[in-house]
Amino acid sequence: MIEGFIFRRGGSVIQRRDPRVKLLLAAFLIVISLISTNSYGVVLTLIFILSVSIIARVIKRMTKLTLFTIPFAIFIFIINYVVGLGVLASGIIAVRFINIVIASSTFFITTSPDELEYVMRWLKLPRDFIFAFVTAVRFVPVLMLDFYSIADAQKSRGLQVDVRNPLKWARNLIPILIPLMVNSFMRSEQLAEAMEARGYGSVKVPTSMYKLRLNLGDYIMTGLTLFICSGMMYFLVTL
Repeated sequence: MIEGFIFRRGGSVIQRRDPRVKLLLAAFLIVISLISTNSYGVVLTLIFILSVSIIARVIKRMTKLTLFTIPFAIFIFIINYVVGLGVLASGIIAVRFINIVIASSTFFITTSPDELEYVMRWLKLPRDFIFAFVTAVRFVPVLMLDFYSIADAQKSRGLQVDVRNPLKWARNLIPILIPLMVNSFMRSEQLAEAMEARGYGSVKVPTSMYKLRLNLGDYIMTGLTLFICSGMMYFLVTL
């Protein structure tokens, strides 16, 4: 499941595109997920998003992300059913939540952290915000891997994590969280030293060795995205 959150470079037609084109595609997918209001619309939207995942060759990782979101979708279904929306309406909202998560994940799975930084610079966002966001994208999956590695090591030493008593479960997490925090502090210190060695913050407007440029494939992908997604939006509105 963790692999679904880690970027893996591939050679699909979508992954080779400019990150701004992939951002446009993800934005359209999110809008399509939001405007689908009936059972046919949400199912059709899910099929369309999964089709995009197949073209991007990330369908296996999308499946892992879908399995990760199912417990949250069940919780959303129960909450909406309790407040009196009915089975069908609650199911539509739950499936729409899955569609939004998968649609937004399309951009992050097919876009490297470097490309994400280039897009945010192109959008003229504050430099410190860009650095904090890209650093989180880089290190959150690493922290998740560290957590499960430490948990496996502690289990091999006899630590019982799968217990029903919530107090005992929380107490047993301490031998996992303390090494995780130590590793995080060590990694943040190394990052701070690397930033200082590279002169972060010494100039107000830093330059970049790479600039985003659209090629013929990017223009074709943009046109197809606008045409197909606009038609999909019109179909869902009139459905």
